Amino acid sequence: MRDTAVRTLHGAETTLGELAGEKAVLLVNVASKCGLTPQYTGLVELQKTYGERGFTVIGFPCNQFMGQEPGTAAEIEEFCAVTYGVDFPLLAKADVNGEDRHPLYTELVPTPAADGTAGDVQWNFEKFLIGRDGTVAGRFRPTVTPDAAELVAAIEAQL
Repeated sequence: MRDTAVRTLHGAETTLGELAGEKAVLLVNVASKCGLTPQYTGLVELQKTYGERGFTVIGFPCNQFMGQEPGTAAEIEEFCAVTYGVDFPLLAKADVNGEDRHPLYTELVPTPAADGTAGDVQWNFEKFLIGRDGTVAGRFRPTVTPDAAELVAAIEAQL
């Protein structure tokens, strides 16, 4: 999974491994105009709390859910930085579902959430925890907030 090609918000070609190194990664499909957008606050806090311990959040902007991420890369970057102080990497906007699904999500969606269901991403702010070894260590549905005990415990288990 770490060798999967990704593009940064600024358009640079890289891989998940080059971007994250040997860190555990919380990959989150994000959107600027969603009722769950305030989760950015908790994601920034996770980055501050665990960043120096071998962890990073990576935001994956996606406009597939009711057009809630309509902006350009510059608009997304400005919104995230000014409104929430986002300092973790953001990727280029792409699809997480459907025939144009990003290859990274093709690898991720077979992973079941705590309720045992897998498949398409349900909504903005669905979270996938990728361990330092590159395997998927957990899937957390959009309503699981960044400070939820089960998510925090899963992150700490990867550090």
